[in-house]
Amino acid sequence: MTGRIDVHQHMIPEPYARRLRSHGVDAPGGRPLPAWSPAEAVEMMDRQGIATAIVSLTTPGAYLGDGADAASVARQANEYGAELAAARPGRFGFFATLTLPDVGAAIAEAGHALGGLSADGVILLANSRGVYLGDPAFDPLMGVLDEHAAIVLVHPAELPGPAVDGIPPFAADFLLDTTRAAFNLIKHDVPRRFPRIRFILAHAGGFVPYAAHRLAITIFGETGRDPDQVLADFAGFYFDTALSSSPAALPSLLAFARPGHVLYGSDWPFAPEPAVTYFNTWADDAAINHGNARELFPRLKEAPHA
Repeated sequence: MTGRIDVHQHMIPEPYARRLRSHGVDAPGGRPLPAWSPAEAVEMMDRQGIATAIVSLTTPGAYLGDGADAASVARQANEYGAELAAARPGRFGFFATLTLPDVGAAIAEAGHALGGLSADGVILLANSRGVYLGDPAFDPLMGVLDEHAAIVLVHPAELPGPAVDGIPPFAADFLLDTTRAAFNLIKHDVPRRFPRIRFILAHAGGFVPYAAHRLAITIFGETGRDPDQVLADFAGFYFDTALSSSPAALPSLLAFARPGHVLYGSDWPFAPEPAVTYFNTWADDAAINHGNARELFPRLKEAPHA
């Protein structure tokens, strides 16, 4: 079987884990920080038929505390990702971490990562300190990412508001956070103004495929844009299947997304391997598992088989 290409798998380098804990971050998104190593990742990938993983940091990303060390956190993580990809060619790639809401530092790190480090793309949190993707303040970064024809994984963060007792953020808030970012990106016409950026929405786009018509009518009411055009823009995102390839969600996603725009994701290690196995039960489509990713990431067209 041709191995899966996993566009939503996380890395937790030990220096980053120590830095999180030093800032009191022990359970990002409500999930305890799991153990991780490259060797453990490869063992899991072999068991799950994953040929290649494009790894990334997850929330809270580089911006810890007051953000004073964001640039150094991002640089250290990105150089680690580049070393990991170079040490295991074909098995790993990486999405670079940037420094939003610090736009200037994010632009500098994007140039370094996409140029000097040959990152496969970048990961951006849906909101950075309460400012959502699509906000005009981020347009200078979008311009740079457009110049690089960058792939951007949009990953949820904790909502800019109090959590609800008994409902961990990863369970429901993450889906809303991604949906908010997608709405704001479309409302501010980012995909059309910066057409070379390819956005991947994590977790099947949160609520986007199921609420798209409602979202489109709302944007029509606020902007006057043709609802059909707005719907086409929503469907033009890429979507990963992390924790989302259930028999209820996957058909809805495939009915909504543009053909070729659904990609495999595991969300390991924050999704424990039993959860990966569970959702892989329904992730048996060759295009989703590897074909669509090979088209999106040309360097992976000759990726090894598992």
